[in-house]
Amino acid sequence: MSRNFHYGKDRLTVAAALDIANGRRHGELLPGVMERVRASHGHVQAIVQAHTTVYGINTGFGPLCDTKISEEDTRALQYNILQSHSVGVGNPIPEEVARLMLITKVQALAQGYSGVNPATLERILLHIEKGATPLVPEKGSVGASGDLAPLSHLFLPLIGLGEVWYRGERMPAAQWLQQEGLQPVALGPKEGLALINGTQFILSFAVKAVSKLYNALETADIVGAMSLEGLMGTAKPFDPRLHEIRPFPGNRLVAHRLDALLRNSEIMASHVNCDRVQDPYSLRCMPQVHGASRTAWRHLAELTAIELNAVTDNPIIFSAEDTISGGNFHGQPLALPLDYATVAAAELGNISDRRSYMMIEGRYGLPKLLIEDAGLNSGFMIPQYTTAALVTENKTLCFPASADSVPTSLGQEDHVSMGSISGRKLLQVIGNLEYILAIELLYAAQAIDFRRPLRSAPVIEACHQYTRSKVSFAKKDRVFAEDIAALHRIVADGSLVQAANDSAHIHQLNLNGPYEEDFQLS
Repeated sequence: MSRNFHYGKDRLTVAAALDIANGRRHGELLPGVMERVRASHGHVQAIVQAHTTVYGINTGFGPLCDTKISEEDTRALQYNILQSHSVGVGNPIPEEVARLMLITKVQALAQGYSGVNPATLERILLHIEKGATPLVPEKGSVGASGDLAPLSHLFLPLIGLGEVWYRGERMPAAQWLQQEGLQPVALGPKEGLALINGTQFILSFAVKAVSKLYNALETADIVGAMSLEGLMGTAKPFDPRLHEIRPFPGNRLVAHRLDALLRNSEIMASHVNCDRVQDPYSLRCMPQVHGASRTAWRHLAELTAIELNAVTDNPIIFSAEDTISGGNFHGQPLALPLDYATVAAAELGNISDRRSYMMIEGRYGLPKLLIEDAGLNSGFMIPQYTTAALVTENKTLCFPASADSVPTSLGQEDHVSMGSISGRKLLQVIGNLEYILAIELLYAAQAIDFRRPLRSAPVIEACHQYTRSKVSFAKKDRVFAEDIAALHRIVADGSLVQAANDSAHIHQLNLNGPYEEDFQLS
């Protein structure tokens, strides 16, 4: 299969979008696609010349939709909309997310229903290829009538305005154009509206969240299994028979993963006949809790995949005689699952904090605060304060932005999704979750060391060894923030998950079993 991605022809996936955004794959426009775009552009020119009234081509915008615009002013209208709608505030969004916005917008416009000039599409592609990423403020979109403010900022550089990031430097777009020997794009009728009408801001945050939450879910199973070993818990709640009689797919997947991760453990075998009847919920119910979060992730991933290949413009141009003003720009289809996934991510952190707390209580043969000389040393008392703070911060971020709607545009846009806020909040929650899991990993590795000389299962041992290559066993107090930072890196970058997968491959273990297909990151 060609490593090149063909906009408007190939199906865009989360993995492909991220590969293009990070330079691992090249995106291009094939002649057949450009011919389709050219034909759509021709339809708009015909509408203008025929003086047929079509929203956004020869009318004003929003509540000004009944205001006719003369043929000679249709071009000026497009420049005006980019400038007047550039009202974003706050910090710039991450460059990677802004690049994803460019990529997803090219995919949408390349479908050939938006009436843009092929030259405009090629200029957007040039920004992607050259790495000149527009600066986009994080706040100001209500997630309906498109992500108007952020998309306006995204495309100001096309007309020589706004700013770009280029080779690590923030500069005026006009300066970058001059350096490259380029002139601003001459926008035609409908083009400004086509550029800013869409869900690409919401979508790009969803793309990033789908990838990061998938990694967090994989990590949570691994770290949870390590904690169970450190606490000398049992794997019986992961028996597949238990989950066949309550067959939620996410639960079955997590139960299988935990059972595989813990198979052939000396630690597990050492207490098989102990007097403990059952473990606390944070150990025993990992399939039910982690599994429910898996289900939420899958819902978001499925809907993100649809949106990645959708046309979210308005109006839609089927031909010069057939245009429809609809609501494909409305962000509700993503806003709801983004909010759902936010709760799912927060719950992963919630149960992780409970396991961390259990490991410092001095239960099940572990020393209090996971340190041998508690008193002189505070040991691992305070990292759990950090997880408690992060868990609570995540809870405050769980209010669904999509539950609110503030009418805009003088009432013309009387219901909006607020999905842009949903997307930003989800990434914040996942960022906090990664730190919570890193602290649990710190605790779990320490707890397992107190079980020596007993060995855990092969994959758990590999993960423990990898953890110890970053952070040593703590015999006394030290600056634990440094340990947390080191383990956060291997959680966030996926290298802990990779270490587990590599070990599973060596030991011929299928961590996902027959349930993987429904929960793959594509």
